[in-house]
Amino acid sequence: MSEFKSVKSSRVTISQLMLPSHTNFSGKIHGGYLLSLLDQIAFACASKYSGNYCVTASVDTVDFLNPIEVGELVTLKASVNYVGNSSMIVGIRVEAENIQTGKVKHCNSSYFTMVAKDEEGKNTKVPGLLLSNYEEVRRFYNCIKQIALKKERNLHEEIFDYKSEEALLTLKNYNVKLELN
Repeated sequence: MSEFKSVKSSRVTISQLMLPSHTNFSGKIHGGYLLSLLDQIAFACASKYSGNYCVTASVDTVDFLNPIEVGELVTLKASVNYVGNSSMIVGIRVEAENIQTGKVKHCNSSYFTMVAKDEEGKNTKVPGLLLSNYEEVRRFYNCIKQIALKKERNLHEEIFDYKSEEALLTLKNYNVKLELN
C-alpha cells in the first residue's frame, strides 16, 4: 500500500436521471433517495481511496439547499477531504441539471465519515492524504474543525446537568412547557 495518496485519486462522480419513482408526496425528489445515493458514492470514494471495504461511521452533515425535480440529471461528486488512522471524511457535492435548459443548481453538500475494514472486519490503516492545492488544504482544515466541534459537543453532553435548576430555568426562553413528575 502506498504511504500517501492524492485527493485526486479518491474522486468519484456519478450521474443519474431523476424519475417519478424517486419523488416524495410533494413531487420533489425524496431526501431519503438522495441519502441512499450519497451513501453509495461515499462508500465508492472511501473504498477506492483506501483499497478496502468501508463502512459508514457517521453522516456528519447533510444540507439540503435546493429541491431536485423529476427529469433533472443529478451529479454527485465525492472526494476524500481528511484521513485519520482508519477513518476518512468524504465530502460530497450534489448538483442537478435541467437537461433541456442546461441550468445547473447546487442542491446538497454532505460529509460522511467512513472507516476502512480488513478481511476480518477490523479497522485497518488508510494511506496518508497528499494535499496538492490550497482548496484541498482548506477542506482538510475544515474537517479538523468539524472533528473538534464534534468532540466538544460530545463532551458537553456528558457533563451538562440538564436537571439543574439553572438549566431548567433557561427553558423558559423556548416554546416548551415543563410537566415533570
